[in-house]
Amino acid sequence: MKKAKILFVLLCISAYAAAQAVPVPLTSVRLYDFLDELATDGIIEINEATRPYTRKQVADMLVKAQERDIALNPRQQKDLDFYLNEFALERDTMPEKFVQWTDHNTFNLSLADPQFSYMTRNKIFKMQLRPILGMDLYGSKKGAIIKRWWGAELTMDIAHHVSIWGSLRDVSYNGKIGLNSKYFPTDADKRSGAQITRPGFLNNLSGVEYKEATYGGDFSDSKGGLSLYAWWGSISLSRENIRWGDAYHASNILSGRNPAVPQVSLQLTPVWWLQFDYFHSWLVSNVLNPNDYYVENRLNTNGIMVTDTAYRPRNKYMAANMLTFMPCKWVHFSIGNSIVYAENTPQAAYFIPIAFFKSLDHLMTKGTGTQNQNSQVFSTITVRPVEHLKLYTSLYIDEVKWERFKPSNPANNPISYLVGFDWGGWPLRGLSLKGEFMRSYIACYTNSIDAIEYTSNSYLMGHYMGDNAQSTYLELSYRPIRGMWIALSFTDDIRFNQYRYLRKGIGTTIEQKPFDKKIFRNTKFAAKLAYEVHPNMFLRAELTYNNARGSDNTTVYTIPGQSVTNAEIGEVLRTAQGYLNAFAPAYLQGKNFTAMAGFSFGF
Repeated sequence: MKKAKILFVLLCISAYAAAQAVPVPLTSVRLYDFLDELATDGIIEINEATRPYTRKQVADMLVKAQERDIALNPRQQKDLDFYLNEFALERDTMPEKFVQWTDHNTFNLSLADPQFSYMTRNKIFKMQLRPILGMDLYGSKKGAIIKRWWGAELTMDIAHHVSIWGSLRDVSYNGKIGLNSKYFPTDADKRSGAQITRPGFLNNLSGVEYKEATYGGDFSDSKGGLSLYAWWGSISLSRENIRWGDAYHASNILSGRNPAVPQVSLQLTPVWWLQFDYFHSWLVSNVLNPNDYYVENRLNTNGIMVTDTAYRPRNKYMAANMLTFMPCKWVHFSIGNSIVYAENTPQAAYFIPIAFFKSLDHLMTKGTGTQNQNSQVFSTITVRPVEHLKLYTSLYIDEVKWERFKPSNPANNPISYLVGFDWGGWPLRGLSLKGEFMRSYIACYTNSIDAIEYTSNSYLMGHYMGDNAQSTYLELSYRPIRGMWIALSFTDDIRFNQYRYLRKGIGTTIEQKPFDKKIFRNTKFAAKLAYEVHPNMFLRAELTYNNARGSDNTTVYTIPGQSVTNAEIGEVLRTAQGYLNAFAPAYLQGKNFTAMAGFSFGF
């Protein structure tokens, strides 16, 4: 496996390409922030409802900003020139590099920020190679953790209509914290990795699937795809992360936090005021199917042939669409729906791009008396009423009944809403104040059937805080010079009473008071500094204080006026430490000052 991985990276190093319809990874935070800044200043217009953007879309935005360079301040002009050079191939030119070997017409080999670019003289074929290398060092009173990654990226653009791309990142965590395994796993605890991220942990870190490792944690991330595109849209087969819903900190529709999944996607922009997005993806259920298994013969310790059964996971899929209307420059409105389903094979009905999936689900399941699949509806609105100000909101509806909105009805709809703002560029250019607030009601994102929960690899695809929770985020950031970003942020995450989804008792569960008893809270202050020395060559530093604590909720009682107990409606009872262990990695439990320093080529 290791040899195959090395071979793949070597192939990447021999032929990386920057293509027109290649998605710009969500991890390119500084680029996305710069585009948001230009939009908030009224210089360009963007659709923040669905990400990632393609490299062609970003190049077009940068060209439009160049046409209005008179509105840019000196720092923005330098940032713009910097990114225009980064997206040179998308503009049919060769990039200019600091230390390079090039003929300026067909190829460019950069040494300072390692990269190889190539373009035929007729501009029919383009390619670009960039290796990936990085390291972050975390340290606190509990010890040190080293995160390292390496790999390469490969993309190609053919005849201005075909894009092919691929990447591999091999990541490992290393560290010995103290003389025991209180904060870091022992060799015997191989599956736990570094325990910095795990599906149940309530943090905004990207989800991973750890492999066995005796030194901490190890995982790899391979992405890529094939896209056919024209000026009016594209159709792709890829494995990428998706974020739907306007948000800076974390979206409550599709956050992109779960590991990337393979998908067939469609994006159409037939006119300037309309964009349509659709995908059908193959999720990872992490639920074993008792009817699907391998049989393996082996010799036991006594030399006798025995049979082992290895069960396979249940098939799990998701289909989703989003229509975005842009009637004017300062108002964008998006609406869409999705369905998570677990059938033996993908269902043709869910490959219909413009469809209301819940209606299709009723057609295929109601007559048989079986349980419906898991469907959702969502929308997002972005408004820029005046220059320098952006307001946005996103709504995720798991299930809704209009009578539940009546004050006399004790039940609440399992929905999630998010509101936020960005005030930037005034009174000081480069200064930005962002704020975001999210609340999710009881039973939002959950389901009584594990195979159709709103998850992949057991990671929630919506907001990382889950149901019956709220999150507050504030950020003050400043861009003093080209490529530099300084930010102070505050995060307050609160989880309230925890409930399991028990279908027969769900009516009583959603009648419970939401946001009642706090069982987990994590307050975080962070100071961050990032500097992009060359394109995709970053230096980073961060100092964070967090306080993660739990609260006891262990008393079993009968709910007054009702004939059921809290256990019968699915309430999960734990001690304060029990909630803390469930929701936070041991390394970040309690009060912690954590320092981080790192660098990377690529992202």
